[in-house]
Amino acid sequence: MLYVGIDLGTSAVKLLLMDEKGKIRRIVSKEYPLFFPHPGWSEQNPEDWYEKSIEGLKELLAEEDASQVAGISFGGQMHGLVILDENDNVIRPAILWNDGRTTKETDYLNNVIGKETLSACTANIAFAGFTAPKILWVKENEPENFARISKIMLPKDYLAYMLTGTFCTDVSDASGMLLFDVKNRTWSEKMMEICGVRRDQLAQIFESYECVGTVKTEIAKQIGLSDNVKVAAGAGDNAAGAVGTGTVGDGQCTISLGTSGTIFISSDKFGVDRFNALHSFAHADGHYHLMGCMLSAASCNKWWMDGIIGTGDYAGEQKAIDKLGENHVFFLPYLMGERSPLNDPAARGTFIGMTMDTTRADMTQAVLEGVAFALRDSFEVAKALGINITRTKISGGGAKSPLWKKIICNVLGIKVDVVEVEEGPSMGGAMLAAVACGEYPDVVSAAKSIVRIVDTIEPDPELVEKYNARYAQFAQIYPAVKEIFPKIS
Repeated sequence: MLYVGIDLGTSAVKLLLMDEKGKIRRIVSKEYPLFFPHPGWSEQNPEDWYEKSIEGLKELLAEEDASQVAGISFGGQMHGLVILDENDNVIRPAILWNDGRTTKETDYLNNVIGKETLSACTANIAFAGFTAPKILWVKENEPENFARISKIMLPKDYLAYMLTGTFCTDVSDASGMLLFDVKNRTWSEKMMEICGVRRDQLAQIFESYECVGTVKTEIAKQIGLSDNVKVAAGAGDNAAGAVGTGTVGDGQCTISLGTSGTIFISSDKFGVDRFNALHSFAHADGHYHLMGCMLSAASCNKWWMDGIIGTGDYAGEQKAIDKLGENHVFFLPYLMGERSPLNDPAARGTFIGMTMDTTRADMTQAVLEGVAFALRDSFEVAKALGINITRTKISGGGAKSPLWKKIICNVLGIKVDVVEVEEGPSMGGAMLAAVACGEYPDVVSAAKSIVRIVDTIEPDPELVEKYNARYAQFAQIYPAVKEIFPKIS
């Protein structure tokens, strides 16, 4: 049988076709526009997601026996606010995870409602990108739209709804809304009251690997599918990506270098960082995870390469970098503000330390190292909790760079395992679909059967020592300049 994983990303939807053994048959990607109507805002049209997903499914299966597709599932960009009216029309463009307009609402939740109340209700505090502050923003700034809301959903759940007619979400994605009681895996009555939403406006909750329905008959005919293709709930992109790299079960770690960057630690037990610098979310394997998320990771390098120095030769630019751990230039990678562990939407990207002998390679190196140092900020929080991480897997577009993997390995001082297939959320989505269809008894079994490690990067003690010293300097920069950011943003 065949299984489809749909990764609903920020710039494109990626569709992956996998057989029952985990072998990838084909991958298709379809781009759609991203809108920035005001500085710091980020929006997309949900209709574009669906249109491009259907196009992608047709192309994905064009040379395959589509009747062999047994299941479909998702990994999706988290936290986005999608609102539908009583006729299932999209009310306004989706407000995305990297949108920074909710400073006022985030401050209200954290400082008036209070972080202790939020953490008790949801295991997390408010961040500007989370869904609940967005709901409050719409309530305050677009009351006519707020009054029309019939359904509140997350990006990937809009696809599931369009494909099946089931109004659903999964526990991992719901965890990032600040409306979900993570420990008890249910909606928080208190948070619904605070945000002014009703239970009927929120989706039915499923585990990520559970079947939520089958593809509608008219859509199945359009694509060439059988009329009993199961659709699994899927997961938020980070949890789906963790499944795709085999980061399931207790004590596993993975780093994602995508548009955003994450450090993801799976756990069999529920736990909360008492400072709430890391997110405490439900995991797609039926358990829990801690996660630190930075808003700009590989996107920093894309911004620098494409937009600033104007080249697509990423590997060529990195060839000139030959003195790791000795760079005198630092880069704060806060191009869209920052989430973990700073929780500062006003933070901005910053170069510091340039001199007359600074080279183009130094600047490129600073971007790569700045992302690695920012990941270490969250890594240090995990270590302070007593979590002993000695190795991590890595995935995402940035992980295709051998140099960047080496930098991260030595900045963190741990082994970095490279998996054979680095397709992240789309692979995880396909694996969740396989579990939903009974191909595997559970997510851990699927991961053990499918995911293979093909290389391990070992830290160099001398380089680790150099980077420890550089990180100590990096850690002083943000506290020294943070009061300036609100004045210039």
